[in-house]
Amino acid sequence: MELGLVGLGRMGSSMTVRLLRRGHELVVFDLDPDRRRASAAEGARAVESLEALVEALEPRRAVWIMVPHGPATKESVDRLVELMDEGDVIVDGGNSRYTDSTAAAERAKRSGVDLLDVGVSGGVWGLEDGYCLMVGGDAAAYAHLEPAFEALAPADGYARVGASGAGHFVKMIHNAVEYGMLQALGEGFECLARSDFELDLSRVGALWQHGSVVRSWLLELLVRAFEVEGDDLRDVAPWVDDSGMGRWSVEYALERAIPVPAIATALLERFDSRTRDRFSAKVIAALRKQFGGHAVREEAGV
Repeated sequence: MELGLVGLGRMGSSMTVRLLRRGHELVVFDLDPDRRRASAAEGARAVESLEALVEALEPRRAVWIMVPHGPATKESVDRLVELMDEGDVIVDGGNSRYTDSTAAAERAKRSGVDLLDVGVSGGVWGLEDGYCLMVGGDAAAYAHLEPAFEALAPADGYARVGASGAGHFVKMIHNAVEYGMLQALGEGFECLARSDFELDLSRVGALWQHGSVVRSWLLELLVRAFEVEGDDLRDVAPWVDDSGMGRWSVEYALERAIPVPAIATALLERFDSRTRDRFSAKVIAALRKQFGGHAVREEAGV
């Protein structure tokens, strides 16, 4: 199918390539001309404005947005709604707050435009392995975009999970679970690192991948991180950033009196990582780099 894509950063550019490889036609836009040229070299048609992107697409148009959540997403959605026609579809594939997505869908619907909110997980590995897609919004609009979802996801890796806002809600909780899993790995390997035994952390992690009940993709990536960075993660500073989704999840749980002690503690530990030197924070920072390509701070004095 023909698809517009706005935002050619780490995720948007790799999604463009995956779609092109599977026979879809892409018209792309990014404020950065270097990113536009890179996508054009892969086979996409690059344009220099949202107006040009909409004009280049044949009705029924579909435009996928991969820009930072907040003002950038709101401005992109609102401008596209002005430019597009009744029956066209906008996809917000960023990490927008689910309440913002519900409101945006209502605004778009008043102009006859459908908005799907799609939580995207897969990080830098999605280009080759596929992305998990959690879709919220109108069922007919979802069906129209299904060829793109099928191209982007691995087998059984996409689904419409509910009405508008549901996709980003499910992704928010997904990321909250991720916080807890990363924290558990960080704390466990700090215990191993601080033991009186001379343990090979990479070897232990690799061992746990065979038959252990904690075997997982995250553990596989941690082994990779130890192999790249060394068991002491010497060049990785103990600073763990947060994207906001953990905060939103805890706020959601507090509003409904849902006890989420593991997720809340994991979020607070990220804040604490910015004031104290902990090996667990090094582990989490290194893992975020491995699965999401998130930048790490280099250890001072190295």
